[in-house]
Amino acid sequence: MPTTPTEEASRGTDRLVLTAMAHPLRRRLLNLLRVEGPATASALAERTGQAVGNISHHLHALGAAGLIEEAPEMARDRRERWWRRTPGPVRWSPDDFADDEATQAIARAAESVTLDAQLGFLRAWATAPEEEKARWPSGPFSMDTWLRLDDDELAEFLGQLQALIRRWADRETPEDGRDRSPVFFFAHGIPARP
Repeated sequence: MPTTPTEEASRGTDRLVLTAMAHPLRRRLLNLLRVEGPATASALAERTGQAVGNISHHLHALGAAGLIEEAPEMARDRRERWWRRTPGPVRWSPDDFADDEATQAIARAAESVTLDAQLGFLRAWATAPEEEKARWPSGPFSMDTWLRLDDDELAEFLGQLQALIRRWADRETPEDGRDRSPVFFFAHGIPARP
């Protein structure tokens, strides 16, 4: 989700990064590498139903943008290429491109792809089979509220929310025998009128 850049993650100000982020398949590949870990183009092709050549093309674009990198230590031979996500989130703000209309257009396309993906995950859960929902009787949630804030307060709220999310996202998964599944979380804090 586009937000105010922070010191540790301001990569979204690069046009090459935004261009890579503005493609739905590339966003899916980034998600797969984040959730499932390093993979080869063949494994990602199987997972997405795409041709290996198409996946390779998109992996190279993501690599050129610095969003993924090769993981040569995982290869069994010189021909096998493994890829992994590079650390850190990608954030941007409309202010980053105030003087560059072309990059503003790319940023809007990336925002649109992000929103489509987020709503797609939400719609998939809404239509999930009842047996899947029964496995999650109390955890999944949807919430919204109205806050009365100025821009600085909204940025402070974001910082506090990010700290909480990082605490859970960056934790070592406990080895306690419990079955843990990937959980997608997203939130938007935007000025609006009811």
